[in-house]
Amino acid sequence: MRGEPTLTIQGLHKTFGNLVAVHDLSLEIGAGEALGLLGPNGAGKSTVIAMLTGALTPDKGKINLQGLGSPVDPKVRALIGVVPQNLALYDELTPEENLRFFGRLYGIGGKELRARVDWCLDLAGLSSRKKERVGTHSGGMKRRLNLACGLMHDPKILICDEPTVGVDPQSRNHIFDSIERLCDGGTTLLYTTHYMEEAQRLCDRVAIMDQGHLLAIDTVDALVEEHGGDSLVHAKLKAGLPTDHQLHSAMQGLTLAHRTTAPIEAVASLLQVQDSVVELRIDRPDLEQVFLSLTGRSLRD
Repeated sequence: MRGEPTLTIQGLHKTFGNLVAVHDLSLEIGAGEALGLLGPNGAGKSTVIAMLTGALTPDKGKINLQGLGSPVDPKVRALIGVVPQNLALYDELTPEENLRFFGRLYGIGGKELRARVDWCLDLAGLSSRKKERVGTHSGGMKRRLNLACGLMHDPKILICDEPTVGVDPQSRNHIFDSIERLCDGGTTLLYTTHYMEEAQRLCDRVAIMDQGHLLAIDTVDALVEEHGGDSLVHAKLKAGLPTDHQLHSAMQGLTLAHRTTAPIEAVASLLQVQDSVVELRIDRPDLEQVFLSLTGRSLRD
C-alpha cells in the first residue's frame, strides 16, 4: 500500500439464497493506491462494489472508509466517486450541463461548482465541446465524460468499473493518464477490468476473485513470480542442430520451444550454437497467465 488505509474491508460476506456471492473478503487499500479487482463473470466483483457504495448491505463483515465508518452513512458515502460500466449520462444535455447536474446532487454550488465543472471538462478533454449535446458525441468522449462525472465532488476514493469498454486507443490512453494523475495526487482507486494490460499499467496491487473468494492479492510482479509458471523460449534454427542438444525438447521442423524458469540461461545455452540460431524470442508469463492459472480456462457466460 502507498499510505495509511483509506478503505478497510473485514470479513465481508453476502449471499443471495443459496448463492454465496462474496465469502469472507478482507483487504485494505492505502491512500493513493490503485488496486485492481479482477475476476471472471460471476466472481463477485459487482456485489463487492454494491456493498462498498452502500447499495447493498453485507450479511456479515465491516466496511470502513477513512476511519469514518460504513458507506451506508450518506456522509461517508460522499467520499466515494463511482464510474459505472454502463454510461450514467444524459444524452440530451451537454457535457457542461451533465457535470453541473451531478455537482448539484452533491450540494455543490456557486463558484465552487463552476470551478469543478471547468476542472472536470479539462480532465476529460472536452472544454471545447462543452456546449454540444452528449448524444452527438463519440463513445470515447462519453467514456471520458463518464469518468469526469464521477469526480465532480472531488472524492477520496474512486471506483472505476470497466471504464474503458469499447473506446478508441486515444481515449483509453487519456483515461489512463487521468487516473494516474489522480492517484499521484492522493486519490485511492479501486479498478475492475477484463483487460489485463490495464491492470498491469495502472495498479499498484491486484486482487483476483472467483466464486466469491479472494484467491490472491499482491503486486503484479509478485503474482507472476508465484503463479505465472514457466517462460517459453522460442528459437528458429538452421538445419543441422545436434539432436542431443539439451534444449531440443520440442522440435517442430526448424523451430524449438523450451519451457523454463531460467530463460536467460536457456538463451545463453542456445547461443553456444549461435551459428544454428537465426531468431530468438522469450515469452515471459504475465498477469493473464496468472489469472487463468488461478481461475481456470472454463467459459463463464
